[in-house]
Amino acid sequence: MNDVMIFSVISLGAIGITAAVILYFVAQKFKVIEDPRIDEVEEALPAANCGGCGFPGCRNFAEATVKSANENKHIEGLNCPVGGNDVMTTVAAILGLEVEESKPLIAVIRCNGSRENSPQKVEYDGPATCAFAHNLYSGEGGCQYGCLGLGDCVDACQFDAIHMDPVTGLPVVNDKCVACGACVKACPRDIIELRFKGPKDKRIFVSCVNKERGGPAKKNCAVACIGCGLCEKECKFDAITIINNLAYIDYEKCKLCRKCVPVCPTNAIHELHFPPKKEKPVKPEAAVKEEKPELPASKEDTDKGGVPPEDTRPGSQEA
Repeated sequence: MNDVMIFSVISLGAIGITAAVILYFVAQKFKVIEDPRIDEVEEALPAANCGGCGFPGCRNFAEATVKSANENKHIEGLNCPVGGNDVMTTVAAILGLEVEESKPLIAVIRCNGSRENSPQKVEYDGPATCAFAHNLYSGEGGCQYGCLGLGDCVDACQFDAIHMDPVTGLPVVNDKCVACGACVKACPRDIIELRFKGPKDKRIFVSCVNKERGGPAKKNCAVACIGCGLCEKECKFDAITIINNLAYIDYEKCKLCRKCVPVCPTNAIHELHFPPKKEKPVKPEAAVKEEKPELPASKEDTDKGGVPPEDTRPGSQEA
């Protein structure tokens, strides 16, 4: 009996040692050495895990930056919209690189189909989500491209940067926006776009995505873009193009000159945070017009009995 127990213990011990040796060599063969800078980069990130960088989370973004730094010696094309330039400068310093400063972005609502501009034609009675309503009907105002007003963009935002205006029924973006792009992905109508904030938050854009012709577009919304092309002709910087009956302003080319705004017949072009334009002063008309000097009567008038003025007739004054 004792021999059986001893044999069993020796056998199990030999199997354990053999398995341990095999596992050791397998672990050495397939081990992954992780760059310690990944942890440093992750600590420098805001830990929002919003996906605005294009990766599932901050850890994945940190791994991507370190990999790009090792393989490409740069991190161009990688950006944390929440942290902005300050965070990316810190990340670049950890990796021993330099990064160019990028212009900050902000979400803009490219729809002005408010309850006033696009009056209600039908009433929606269904699940209160834009994704569901988008598959059922064109919208209460009849525009198949306009905002549905059910707030999917608000639910997607983690930063309390967007809310629904109870008066207009449209979303409004505030200064908390970090351009993570969550609201852009959540909108089934693609009316939300990330654009340059602009100097002092000044920006100009076409607040419409309706691709219908002028007649149907105006029928459903009073301020719809009708693709007339007047703004395109007015722009001297080739920043405006007309595609599918819709004008679009390229924010990288736009110089914020505002000349396109007054020529739009439907007021579809929005200008934000600009001072009011100064009206040109009207030159006052002369209060008193200069009196024209009286001319002497013509010979024809004299023959008809006309008498020239006394001061013009020769010899009219006594010596």
